[in-house]
Amino acid sequence: MGTKITQSFCYFFQLKEFVLSTWSMRPYFCAKQFRTKRMDKFDWKIVAELERDGRQSYADLGEQVGLSKSPCWSRVKNLEESGVIDGYAARVDPIAIGLAVQSFVEVQIRFDAHTEFEAAVLAHPAVVECHTTAGESDYLLKIFARSADHLDELLRHNLSKLPGVQRLKTVVCLKTIKRHGRLAEWARTTETRAPR
Repeated sequence: MGTKITQSFCYFFQLKEFVLSTWSMRPYFCAKQFRTKRMDKFDWKIVAELERDGRQSYADLGEQVGLSKSPCWSRVKNLEESGVIDGYAARVDPIAIGLAVQSFVEVQIRFDAHTEFEAAVLAHPAVVECHTTAGESDYLLKIFARSADHLDELLRHNLSKLPGVQRLKTVVCLKTIKRHGRLAEWARTTETRAPR
């Protein structure tokens, strides 16, 4: 009975932490979501096409979405300026460049070390993604290593010594089933279903 009560309290405080953190981010989310409210069907098609192939010409892009070259160019520029499209980059295969071991690392840190930790993570080349999380861990990192030994060295002698780190929990990815999923088509679908 005592264990169930303790688990219930733990769940309550984790949920409370998640709600508070999400509420504090509300202005950010609202500002981001406002951009999509100005998008029509052509904008959605353009974003979806550029996710599929970001190197195609404006003429080819316009042909795919049903617009001529000039209005297509203008729409792309507006999407870039609004932040819907935040850049273009080559997709690098980590295995092809020798980074065969992909891992996800849950990190717990001291409550007073968030600023220093985040600055260190931003500067760390092995960390390709870093997310704040609700629950037992404070952050979730995505990292790459050359081998199991390289990963072990990275965790023991490097990441564990970042500012404020108290605990690391690592999940090693054996095989990637899906990578670079396309967001535009999914976002458009969910927008039509979202409550107003």
